[in-house]
Amino acid sequence: MITLYFAPRTRSIRVRWLLEELGVPHQLKRVDFKAPTQSFDQNTPLGKFPVIEDDGVTIGESGAIVEYIVERYGNGRLAPPIGSPLRGPYLQWVHFAEATAFAPVGVIVWHTLFAQDADSIPSAIAGARKRAHSALSFVERGLAGKEYLLGAEFSAADIMMGYTLIAARSLVGFDDGYPNIRRYLARLEARPALQASAEF
Repeated sequence: MITLYFAPRTRSIRVRWLLEELGVPHQLKRVDFKAPTQSFDQNTPLGKFPVIEDDGVTIGESGAIVEYIVERYGNGRLAPPIGSPLRGPYLQWVHFAEATAFAPVGVIVWHTLFAQDADSIPSAIAGARKRAHSALSFVERGLAGKEYLLGAEFSAADIMMGYTLIAARSLVGFDDGYPNIRRYLARLEARPALQASAEF
């Protein structure tokens, strides 16, 4: 059985959400989140969130864990098969969600919540907000005419992106823009698996 090291508001929500969507039995090991002073200082096997243990395998990185679980337990669900025309876009969105869209949000999180020096570096925070809005605009265009990132079908890419967008909404703000994203998030937040997993 998969053991997921979990703390509210962290990327471990992505993994819990995926496990709930797939109905994969798992054990939730709750760990108190510590405001980081350096990397890898959480009380998990790899010092960070999320981490899973599964049949002798211990891995971190939410995107890697999502791919691992879909490959091992998905049985063809929540990801287009290799060779499908949607496989490339699927992989793009899985990795865009963390590598591109979350990166500037992470800068804001670090300096606002942890280092608490955002007021002393306004140009850096403004630059991060600008990059975040650029990424949001890309997602907004990508969702045009679609219910989910790949079209009508929900996939694990939506799990990766959903967490990023929920974080961006609270830390960057959507103002009056991004109507496609707003409708998309409403669909995601209506899913029982996310409702069972989201502890923000």
